[in-house]
Amino acid sequence: MEEVQPSIKRWIVIYPVYINSKKTLAEGRRIRTKKACENPTCVEIADSCIYLKLPCVIEQADKAYPRDFMQRGRVRVQLKSEDGSLVNPAIPSRKELMLRIAELVPRHHGRIKKQEQAPSGPSSNAGSGKSGKGGRKKK
Repeated sequence: MEEVQPSIKRWIVIYPVYINSKKTLAEGRRIRTKKACENPTCVEIADSCIYLKLPCVIEQADKAYPRDFMQRGRVRVQLKSEDGSLVNPAIPSRKELMLRIAELVPRHHGRIKKQEQAPSGPSSNAGSGKSGKGGRKKK
């Protein structure tokens, strides 16, 4: 087990904040909002890396992004092998990796199932007769 750790430490780190369209650049987003995806998880990022044929490891336990410490977890991805050659020649940089992951996450099978279940129930605001601010009336 100790043989694996030094090589994993050299892999790049991808936090979900990096590709979250809901975050600002100051909060840690690294790619454009139009290319980013909404609220990605570590599992979705790892599944995308597996789809891209890149070795990855999820670190959930005590790892969190410093600017957003409430969201736990990060993914370590191997872009280059020990000899310096690219693992997947189609992905030469971490920026390209983040863009590819952001494309794949919305099509993740877990998200598709959630979207199919959500519209089936009636909307709570559709039947409501109330509208407007509902504030205090002036005298």
